[in-house]
Order: sequence, then C-alpha cells, then structure tokens
Amino acid sequence: MNLQNLIQDKTYAITLAVLVVITFLIPICNWIFPENSPLHFSAYSVSLIGKYMCFALLGLSLDMVWGYAGILMLGQGAFFALGGYAMGMYLMRQIGSRGMYGNAELPDFMVFLNWTELPWYWYGFDNFGFAMLMVFLAPGLLAFVFGWLAFRSRVTGVYLSIITQALTYALSLAFFRNEMGFGGNNGLTDFKDILGFSIQSDGVRTALLFCTGLSLAGALLLCRWIVNSKLGRVVTAIRDQESRVRFLGYRVELFKLWVFVFAAMLAGLAGALYVPQVGIINPSEFSPLNSLEIVIWVAVGGRCTLHGAIIGAVLVNYAKTVLTGLMPDAWLFCLGGAFILVTLLMPGGIVGLLRRPRKLPPAVNIIGESA
Repeated sequence: MNLQNLIQDKTYAITLAVLVVITFLIPICNWIFPENSPLHFSAYSVSLIGKYMCFALLGLSLDMVWGYAGILMLGQGAFFALGGYAMGMYLMRQIGSRGMYGNAELPDFMVFLNWTELPWYWYGFDNFGFAMLMVFLAPGLLAFVFGWLAFRSRVTGVYLSIITQALTYALSLAFFRNEMGFGGNNGLTDFKDILGFSIQSDGVRTALLFCTGLSLAGALLLCRWIVNSKLGRVVTAIRDQESRVRFLGYRVELFKLWVFVFAAMLAGLAGALYVPQVGIINPSEFSPLNSLEIVIWVAVGGRCTLHGAIIGAVLVNYAKTVLTGLMPDAWLFCLGGAFILVTLLMPGGIVGLLRRPRKLPPAVNIIGESA
C-alpha cells in the first residue's frame, strides 16, 4: 500500500471512529449528566449535531454521484426535500384531532383552504412503515425516470447539470402552490408525535441523533464497499473514460442510472431524518441555492473520498451557524469565497491536503552524513 492510500485509509478510519463515538457518547451525556454539568449536552446541542449529521449524509450522497460517477448534480436538494416531505406527511397525520381546527382526518392547512377530503396521495401516511417506504421510493422513482431519460439521450456535462438545477427549481415552484396539497409556502410543521412519543422530548431527540449517527456510519461503510467493488470500479472508469468503457461492451447508462438512484435514496433518507429534528419542511428546501451549497460542502471536504464529504458538510454548516449569528449578510460572500479558495488552492479539498505525499528527508547513514 502506498503512502497516499495509507493516509486515506487512516483518515477514513478516524472519521468512522469519531462518528461512532459521537453517536453513542452524546446521548449518554444527555441522559446521565444533569443540566448544570459541563458534560451535559442540551436538547438544542443534540438537535444541532443531529442536523449536521443529516447534512453529512446528504453530502455523502452527492459524493457518490459527483465524485465517483462524474455527474455534477445541481439538484440533489430535490431528493432531500422529497424524503423530508414523506416524513413530514407521516408526522402531520399523527397530529389527528389535536390540530387548531380539531379535524382528525385533515391537516390544519387543508381545513383552512376548505378542503373537504384527504387527497389520495396522502393515503397510507398514517403508517410509519409506508412513510419510510416512500422516503426511499419517492426520490428513487424521480431519479430513475429523470436519469433514464437523460442517460439514454447521452446528456452529459454542463447540460446535465443545468437540467438537474431546472428540475429542483420546477419542484420548488410546484410545492409553493397551495393546490398541490403540501402546505404551500408554509410547508408542514407543528409536529406532535413520532411512533407515539412526543417529538419535543429529550428522549426522542437523542434517539433521533442515535438513528442519524448509525445511518451515517452505515451509509459510509456501504458506500466504501460499493466504490471498492467491481461496480464501483466500472463507475469510476466511466467517469474517466466513458467512451472506452462503452467500447468494451458495458451498458454505461445503466451503471450511471444505478448510482444516480442510489444517491437519491440516500438523500431522501437524510431528509427524513432531518425533518423531525428541525420540526419543519417547506418548499425552500427545493431551492437551487441549497443544492449549490451541497456541491460546496463536497468540494471543501474533498470529493471522491467519501469521508471528505462528511467533513466538508459539518465544517461548512458549523461555519454557517457561527457566521450567520455574527454577520448574517456576509455569509453568502464567505461561502462563495470559500469555494473560490478551494478551487484555486485546494482542488482536492481538506482531505486532499492530507493525501499529498510529503517529501521524505534524504537517508542518513550511521555516521550522520547524507547517503
């Protein structure tokens, strides 16, 4: 194993170990230590860390499709939002008669808009298992249809990127409409329960963090196994030499489609874990700007590394939390400056700096002279 692979494997192992420690340690600190203890993690801190982990899972999904398949996806936020809406619909159905209007069947926004019956596409969302199925099926089906049409037509490069951005913008406009039945501009909020437990309780918050951490660690292991398998090597070869791989007889569009759908499902899972921890989902999650931010996360951390996407997502969003509190108007300039800095000076991102082999000093013999 050469030096670069050794450093990469070490960084990957450290990232995975940190994820496991955070997943188990923070819930324990929240449960065991009292609020006045310096080792106690507040409910706000637990939710914030859980949100960062959701973003890390979203960044990981983009790294699969951009870093390894070479598809610059500028609409990954659309799949994230679809998974979030699937979970939000389940949480809305759990409110029942406890809403403002006391309607056991219709959510409050439907009663306000004078809807008389529940739309057919809301059926089944009172069941958690069905909702989780739709968390994967909704973004996966959209990715399958879109990817099948695009890859069969051999749309690549900047053209494909623009089309994916147009896709998420179109979904944003659609979900803003009250007629769609998804809450319009306000989206879905005022959640009460999840699986019969209060969503505001500390126990549920720590449980959500635990589930998010396990999902992120499991996704990282699964993605690493995929990229090291024959399937992953073929996908990487398509990224580097698509025409040559096609000449060898491989159905290039099918390999692209598989990775595209898989990444969309990962993004949907991230959205589903995100919604109960922040308490809202609205059409702003479809914003093209959000999808561009995801690209910056991966670029900052280092694409085609997996763990780099996780590091970049956490660091950029932590900086966003800090800077929007100090200089809210300057955050977008800082974000753009970070992207330019990484592009010019660190094309491999933060992880790329660690992967650069250092020049070893000349060998020294036993009497202290250079060999």
